[in-house]
Amino acid sequence: MKMAHQNGADFVDLNCGCPIYEATRRGLGSSLLRSPDKLQKLVAGLVKGSEGNIPVTVKIRLGCESDTVNCLEHVTKLREAGAAAVTIHGRTAQQGYSRNADWTLIDKAVQENNSMPIIGNGDILTHYEARRRMMETGVDSVMVGRGALEKPWIFQEFNDGATWTPDIQTRVEVYRTLAVYMKEHFGDDDMGRKKSWTFLPWHFDFLSRYVPYPESEYGARSIERPLLQSRFGESTDGMTPLEILMANRCSDAHDIVASILWESDSNMDAVHKLTAFAESHDFNEIVMNGSAVNSDEDEELTNLKAKGVPGIRGKRQGRKPGPKRSDEEIAQIRAQRAAKKAGILADGGIWPP
Repeated sequence: MKMAHQNGADFVDLNCGCPIYEATRRGLGSSLLRSPDKLQKLVAGLVKGSEGNIPVTVKIRLGCESDTVNCLEHVTKLREAGAAAVTIHGRTAQQGYSRNADWTLIDKAVQENNSMPIIGNGDILTHYEARRRMMETGVDSVMVGRGALEKPWIFQEFNDGATWTPDIQTRVEVYRTLAVYMKEHFGDDDMGRKKSWTFLPWHFDFLSRYVPYPESEYGARSIERPLLQSRFGESTDGMTPLEILMANRCSDAHDIVASILWESDSNMDAVHKLTAFAESHDFNEIVMNGSAVNSDEDEELTNLKAKGVPGIRGKRQGRKPGPKRSDEEIAQIRAQRAAKKAGILADGGIWPP
C-alpha cells in the first residue's frame, strides 16, 4: 500500500473476480470468494495499511461456484471492512462468460448498500448499454473489460455519448499505437518483442471482432440480448482487402499483422504494408487453410478450478491434438532441432535455451 501511495496511485483495486486457473490454483482471484470472512480480514488489513492515504476497492463476482452465490454477503462484509467501493461482475466464476451477465443481484446490492458505491460489470460494449444499466440499477458507474479489448476507444464513446465509427486507416493507427507503447515499455529489441508477443497477436482475436453498433440500429436488440454475447455475421461484401484482413480471425494472420505494426516506421507505412499483405497470395493461403483461433471466450479467458474438480488449464496449456504427423515430417522436425542445437552450442550458447 505504501508503494502504491508513493507511486501516485489513485486507488488500489483487489481483483477477486479473476477466474484464470493460474490465479485460482494459488488461492487468489475468484477463489477468495469461497471465504467471505477471510476476504473481509484481507481487505481490512489493506485499509489499515493504507493509513487513509489511498482508497481500497474490490472487484467480485456473484460467487465462485454457481451453487454458492454469495455476492450480497461479500458486499456487506467488504463495506464493514472499509472498502471504498465494490465492483460486481454479473456471473459466477464457474460460469465464465458462458451466459448473459445477471444484473438483478447487482441491482439488489445497490438497494441494500446505499452507503458504499457499487460498480456494475458484465456485457458492456456500447455507451447506450452502459447508460441503460446505470439507469436501471442505480449503480454509481460501470466497469468495462472485453468491450475495451474489442474497441479501445469505448471510453471516448462514453464521454461523448455517441458511437464512434473510425475508418480502417484510423483503426490501424490506434492498433499501431499499442505496438509503439509496447516497444517503449518492453524495448525495441528481440527481448522486447518476445515479451510483447505474449499479448500483441493474441489481442487481435478481440480487435478483429470489431463491428460498429450504432444505437439507431442496435439499441433495441441490445435490450433483448447483450451485444457482447451476440454475433451478427457481417458480410465481407463491399469491404476493402484491408478491412477484410483486419476482420479475419486466423491466428496466423494476427501474428503477421502484429509483426507489420511492430516493424512499421509510421502509420502510413503500416497501412501500405498491411494493404499489400491483404492483397497477397500469402494471406489468401492463410484464409484458405483456416487456422482460425478458438472463439470460445469461456475457454480462452477463464480456467477456474472448481472444488473437487481437476483444474482445466485452458487453451494455451491444453490444446486439442492436431493431425498426426507422418514419419517424414517427424524426421524433418528432428533434423531441424538437431541443427538448431548444434548451431547454438557452436556459438558458445546453452542447450536447452
